[in-house]
Formats: sequence, structure tokens, C-alpha cells
Amino acid sequence: MKIPRKYKFIVELGKALHVCGVPSYKTESYLCDIARKKGIKGSFMDTPTWVNFVFYEDEEEHSYTYTECIPPGEINLGALSKVVEITNKVLDNTLSLEEACGEIKRMDYRNFGYGNRLEFLAFVVSAGGFSLIINPNWASAWAASFAGMVIFLFTLWADKSPYVKSTLETLSSFVSTLLIGALASFFPQIHISLTVLSSIIIFIPGLSLTTALEEITSRNLVSGTAKLFDAVISLFKQFFGVMLGLAILPFLVDIRFVPSVHNIPSFGVYIAIVFLALSLIVLFKIRPKDIVLSVLTGCISFYTLILLEDLGVLLSIFIGTVITAAASKFFSYLTKTPRLVYLIPGTVMLVPGSKAFIGLSNLFLKQEPVNIVYYNMGEQVLYIFMGIIGGLIFSGSFMKKQEKE
Repeated sequence: MKIPRKYKFIVELGKALHVCGVPSYKTESYLCDIARKKGIKGSFMDTPTWVNFVFYEDEEEHSYTYTECIPPGEINLGALSKVVEITNKVLDNTLSLEEACGEIKRMDYRNFGYGNRLEFLAFVVSAGGFSLIINPNWASAWAASFAGMVIFLFTLWADKSPYVKSTLETLSSFVSTLLIGALASFFPQIHISLTVLSSIIIFIPGLSLTTALEEITSRNLVSGTAKLFDAVISLFKQFFGVMLGLAILPFLVDIRFVPSVHNIPSFGVYIAIVFLALSLIVLFKIRPKDIVLSVLTGCISFYTLILLEDLGVLLSIFIGTVITAAASKFFSYLTKTPRLVYLIPGTVMLVPGSKAFIGLSNLFLKQEPVNIVYYNMGEQVLYIFMGIIGGLIFSGSFMKKQEKE
């Protein structure tokens, strides 16, 4: 059945927002806003695997419903910015609905990436940079970077092999564990579990967990619950790969878990966070014009945590989230760029996923924590998520959705 012309743009817009990985409650709120401004009555539902549009005519006596199954979207902030630009032109009446619909349909989401070379560099830098942040040790950083390089090759392989794609998270963590365990037999100062975590930080679903809790908090229960379970399963798939690697490793090499050696100056962490923020630019496909402010938002988020660490995990995360949300809103106002382009990199710096992974490591591996910060990890993970969600609530992130209900 052919979609009526006056509804086609909103349908294409909803599908594009889904593909770009926008949280469901934001997609639904944005579609309602656009429909209202164009004089269209409708209700919309976005779930991880399908989108539903209902349009009402003749004082709701007649309606048109359109539903389409779409695979879960991946974060593509460059494409999101372009979609919002097209929508703003429609609202300003500088672009017709037909022209806007055509532009969105012709968009090639792959064109918003930075190419394989820069993605390769981003995998290497993100792994090494994150290793420096959680375990300031040169040997661990180089090992994590090398493992990150190997994992990037697996992602390229996954694009050509359905089997590798279906097992990518588990396979990457398994191979990374074997590789880093082998390196640790020659360089005992490598802390195996934290170095493995750093090498697979790209796959750790910290942002997915946060997004799921966001959606549940905004009363988008169907999508939020589905995404929460998906993120938890993803975390366990990766941890299974690590456990399998550690079970096989003693048969291949002689390894010992030894206390980590910190041999990097304290200012190295501040440099590493900048490189980590830059790698996120490539991984999230942020457009060049938004690079500076996106990196600045990430640095503001992390440095706020450093400055407020004496206040405890919960309060520092809460204040850090409020400041990050305020900064992203201000930068969005200045540049007319979607707020998510700045908010997502800032939220990632709060590292909820990595803390959860460390907690699993301490629970199952019975390793000595690297330092006192990693004791009571389960409690810290809960505090981090509570702080992030509380910060988003008090920063007004859910306000627009609630006003329209």
C-alpha cells in the first residue's frame, strides 16, 4: 500500500531517526512535534526492532497506520545532524516535503564515517587511552592498543561474514584475552582483566545501559526494557569470551595475576582523556564541524568527575551529568546541532559500562583490585547509573516528552 504524500516525510524521518540510534522516547517526541507543526494528527511508537505510525483524519473517524520492521539502529551522530538539518528546512518552508523526503531516502549512512584508516586508529587510540585512564601502566597501554588493532580487523571480517558478525563480541573478547594473556607471560606488569577491558571498550554497552534506563525513566517501558536486556546480554557475551579465554590460557602459557605497576605521570590521564574523546568522534561519526565542542563536552564531563571525586561516586556523577547536559544544551543552542551530538560523548566519559565489567571481573576472577577505587564495585555501578539518570532528570532531558503527554 502506497504511503499518502502528506505522511511520507514523517515516516521517512522516523525511520531515519531509528537507524541513527536515537533513543525511542526522543524519536517519538520529535515526530509528535514535527507533526503538530505541520498540522498533522498522529501518534508514533518506536521500538528496537520496528516503528509504528498512526495518522488520524476527519476528526479521528478515519486513520492510516504504517508499520515497518527495522533492525536496531547504531549511533550515527553525523547522519542525525543531517536529518535534523533537513527537518529544520522543512519547518522553515525552504524545502518541500517531497524534496525533504527524497533527500532522506537518498542518504547513504556509510558516507558519514571517516574511513577504515581513521577507524583503525580510533580503535587503537581508544583502547590505549582508556587503559591509561584506569590503569596507568605503559605495558598495559601498549598491549591494549595492540589488541584493539586486532579487534578492528575482526570488525572488518564481520562485515563480510554473517557468522563472525553474530559472534563478534564474544569472539573479540576471547581472542583479546588470549592475546593479552600471552603478552603478560613476557611482561608481568600487565594487568590482564583491565587490559582486556580496555581493548574491548568499544563493545562495552555502557551507553546502551544508560539509554535503556533513560527510556524506562521516561515511561517508554517496552523499548527501554528490551534495550536493557539486550545490553545486559551483550555484557555477558563479552564476559563469557573473557572467561573462556582465561580457562584456556593456562594450557598455553604460564600466567600469574600480579599487582599492577603505575609508571605513568599523573598528568598522563588528562592527556589520555583528550585522545579518548577524539576517538569517539570517529566511532560515533560526528561531523567535522562539531568535533571541537564534542571533545570539549567529553573533557568537561570527565574533568568534573576528577574535581568532585572527594564528594563520592553518587554526588560527583550526578553533578557531572547535570553539567554535561547543560553544556550540551548550550552548545546545541549555539550551533543548531542536535543536543545528542554533544550529550552522548559526554555521557560515555562517565564509564558506567566499564565499571560493570570490572565488577564482574572482581566477582568471578577473585582478583585483587588495582586500587581502593575498585572495591564495592557493585555498589559503585548502581550509584553511577542512579547519578546519571538523576542528573538527566534534573537537567530537563525528559521534560519535553512529559509536556506532550
